[in-house]
Amino acid sequence: MKAVIPVAGAGKRLRPLTYTQPKPLIPVAGKPIISFIVDQLLGAGVEEFIFIVGYLGEKIESYIQDKYPDLKATFVTQTDRLGSGHALWIAREHFADAEEIIIFFGDVIIDAKIEEIVHNQHSCLAVKKVADPRQFGVVELRGSQKVHRLVEKPRIPRSDLAMVGIYKIKEVPLLIDALSFNISREIKTNEQFPLTDALMRMLEKDVHFDIYPVDNWFDCGQREVLLETNAIFLDREGFASEDIPNLENSIIIHPVSIGKDCRISNSIIGPHVTVGSNVMINNAILKESIIGNYTSIKEVILQRSVVGNDTSITGLRQSLNIGDNTEIDFSNG
Repeated sequence: MKAVIPVAGAGKRLRPLTYTQPKPLIPVAGKPIISFIVDQLLGAGVEEFIFIVGYLGEKIESYIQDKYPDLKATFVTQTDRLGSGHALWIAREHFADAEEIIIFFGDVIIDAKIEEIVHNQHSCLAVKKVADPRQFGVVELRGSQKVHRLVEKPRIPRSDLAMVGIYKIKEVPLLIDALSFNISREIKTNEQFPLTDALMRMLEKDVHFDIYPVDNWFDCGQREVLLETNAIFLDREGFASEDIPNLENSIIIHPVSIGKDCRISNSIIGPHVTVGSNVMINNAILKESIIGNYTSIKEVILQRSVVGNDTSITGLRQSLNIGDNTEIDFSNG
């Protein structure tokens, strides 16, 4: 079994945070999004990984090689971002010999028994009911279970069943043929080649797809969802920091995740705060926020904020979404 993980997107909805940090490396409860995916797949028995990178792809490659030095990983670059189907197509030679593959989009966190998807006897689509299906690939059913039609971002949805970014494919040659057919004939949806259209062509070729409803689906492409996901996982066992060293004149309101080599003084941290490594916090109050590595925060009250790496903030009372390598000074001096 090979896993194909598209992570070439630019993360536009999270800018300016993603100008210098790819979305899959944003930490949630002290753990980058991409690590949730890799760990789940490793736990399900997947041994070989193909990462389709693009925007800031060298940072993703460096992280995977450092964090998972023994992982059998291949990196393919998608120079032109022409959709998820195009991403799979340019990587096709790396999985063409696989009997089956699992595709896992690199910007989502899923609550599901991934091994049940991996070991399904048929091709399989992970799904979740959503309030507004117009932003997703949608599954239309005939009866309660039979997949009848797949539509990418329908203007008038006939179903509220969205595909959440995990696909088990047994008919690998047919997938490659469907991708090649659409791309060679310039068959696009919204000026791109989505994977949904290739899956629909496979469905027209009588491929059987099971559906697999997931318990929870966190599409971490928006700040509010990112912060909500951070809070949910910090509330779960195994994510929050337990052995926090004594901090100078400071109060920790659990749950929080605090990285290595942080200097925190005269501050209140929590609840639901993720702090990266090598962060300096002084005279600050932080609540329900994500703070990147090597950041300095002084004389600040922050809540529901996302702050990137290598950032300096002094004297501010606001809710912020700040990218990497930024310096902000709102003090009077």
